[in-house]
Amino acid sequence: MPNSHLRVRPKADRGLVSEVTPESAGWTYVGFALHRLESGKALKAETGKLEVCLVLVSGKIRLSIDGKDQGEIGERMSPFEGAPWAAFIPPGGNYELTATTEAEVAICSAPGAAGFPAKLIPPGTHPQITRGKGSNTRLVTNIMPENDGSAHSLLVVEVITPGGNTSSYPPHKHDQDDIPAESHLEETYYHRFNPPQGYGFQRVYTDDRSLDEVVLLEDGDVVMVPKGYHPVATIHGYDNYYLNVMAGPKRIWKFHNEPAHEWLFTGLGAPTAAR
Repeated sequence: MPNSHLRVRPKADRGLVSEVTPESAGWTYVGFALHRLESGKALKAETGKLEVCLVLVSGKIRLSIDGKDQGEIGERMSPFEGAPWAAFIPPGGNYELTATTEAEVAICSAPGAAGFPAKLIPPGTHPQITRGKGSNTRLVTNIMPENDGSAHSLLVVEVITPGGNTSSYPPHKHDQDDIPAESHLEETYYHRFNPPQGYGFQRVYTDDRSLDEVVLLEDGDVVMVPKGYHPVATIHGYDNYYLNVMAGPKRIWKFHNEPAHEWLFTGLGAPTAAR
């Protein structure tokens, strides 16, 4: 399996581990960076024209937003243990954080606008829900969903898919600015596995197959989804976690299911092949 141009491998063990920018991805809206910090290490930045969602993937940090101490946040030491702490910082803001344990911090970004104040997003703000059934069951925790009115562009969610299951399935896409039928959203997936030697697969493909890649997923990989369908499967014995960042011209998540697999939603049974 050739290395996919959609797959971003970790480039370091500490500090800035992975990064996707609109320039590196060749798109317009979504930015993603993953920092792994030793206890005592600090990170600070200004948001500029972007809005930012900090997601504490694991560990604890002390956080300051616009010079105001937010205290120590963080509970889980693994993304597979409970809900996340997060924080939103609008354009023109700044933040500084210091790891108080080993910590993994995701920086999710997109073009911003005035009118959305900075805030902490503690665990339980949006309850974890179960989506799908059978081997398509997964656990979804919204961090910044479309109906919370908290941002101009960003949509952020994390998902845990049990070993042997599928997710982002049946296949769907959101690459057309055609509201109310479908919205145009770029998307990144930050993948983790438990235990970490696990792996999975993600197919990214369009109706005309001008884009059709199967991406090998290993612990720490980031997958870019510029367009097309993008289902995920993890192998037996290894749970998969992913953190999704989406953004586009409108902060609306309206997706289009692949017609060939629409019957999986209807429960009417598989269509008979034409003869």
